[in-house]
Amino acid sequence: MLELQFIRDHKNLLVEGLGKRGFDAAEYVDQIIELDQKRRSQQTTLDQQLARANTLAKEIGSSFKKGETDKANALKEESTALKEQTKALQEALQNTTAQLFELRTQVPNLPHTSVPAGSSEADNEEIFQSGTIPDLGADPLPHWELAKKYDLIDFELGNKITGAGFPIYKGKGARLQRALINYFLDKNTQAGYKEIQVPHVVNEASGFGTGQLPDKEGQMYHIQADDLYLIPTAEVPLTNLYRATLLEEKELPIKLTGYTPCFRREAGSYGAHVRGLNRLHQFDKVEIVRVETPERSLEALGEMVEHVKTILNELELPYRILRLCGGDLGFTSALTYDFEIYSTAQQRWLEISSVSTFNSFQAERLQLRYKTKEGKKQNVHTLNGSALALPRVLAGLLENFQTTEGIKIPKALVPYTGFDKIS
Repeated sequence: MLELQFIRDHKNLLVEGLGKRGFDAAEYVDQIIELDQKRRSQQTTLDQQLARANTLAKEIGSSFKKGETDKANALKEESTALKEQTKALQEALQNTTAQLFELRTQVPNLPHTSVPAGSSEADNEEIFQSGTIPDLGADPLPHWELAKKYDLIDFELGNKITGAGFPIYKGKGARLQRALINYFLDKNTQAGYKEIQVPHVVNEASGFGTGQLPDKEGQMYHIQADDLYLIPTAEVPLTNLYRATLLEEKELPIKLTGYTPCFRREAGSYGAHVRGLNRLHQFDKVEIVRVETPERSLEALGEMVEHVKTILNELELPYRILRLCGGDLGFTSALTYDFEIYSTAQQRWLEISSVSTFNSFQAERLQLRYKTKEGKKQNVHTLNGSALALPRVLAGLLENFQTTEGIKIPKALVPYTGFDKIS
């Protein structure tokens, strides 16, 4: 959520900035400011009444001790009436606070000034491209045909066991998956990220803290009997390690990485563009998460982007980086860079990583703060990125490295796979 003080101080900036998302913030901001003023007024009155109640209690006791019964009884009547007023005011304050909280949860994050305006992915800005798209002849095979040809992935068997979007990896396909996971984790830990193993289910508070709930509630698998959610990404449990925590500035930055399966319902996803590994309900991903001071968050974002570039360069995959426009930006993100690799057989770009900074938006929801060297308490900035999501990386490897003799394995992965070719 956006910080209340920021909303109070930057109404015009918010309305203009959120307009990049196509979000009309004027009415929301006015209501939030009005409710906040009402809440503060109610709190002031309540504090005064509670102070008066304490004073009355002392005066009543003193009057009885002095034998001033009439005065004591009069004060008791005042105290009784004040208790009723206080109870009503407490209920009104709780109601106002709840309304204010609910309204704040509906306002997305303010885009960074560098975010271009736009309404869809067509308005995203390409800022970098690397690698050479291979010439594979007239009819390169898409990854789902390569997977069948070399007995790497069985989509039909996964459909039999669970349903569409739950593939079975076999033989060298499974080993390639495991190799990628270990390779990504090693690259991340070598870059200073601490490896963490986390639960694959989270409670509602965790989903709310990072912004998946209530925004993406329909996309998450819900275990109703226990009121738990299968994680859509390791970002959720990794970031929530520090929910309701006050850190010391010397503890920052915090750099974490973790491998998890990820679960997404992807409701309404149909058609050729989601065939094979393009979009799944269960997939593997290695995530990186950072907790930073506000002064370093943009620099940290740049470091994360460069880190992902290093991995893709070693994998020898053609890729590009997009700066997402306001209309394509996630609800919680202030600035996102998408990495896409080129699918030679499908002749289109496939997203394989999003690297984002949320500024203090998640921290406000998480109540995650740090104490500065001067003793001031303020929100941290949180960041996360995929390093990397496996399905489309695997699809890109199969398609871009296919030859008439088989599928070559990039040199960086050979120590992890134990083989240099699939044939």
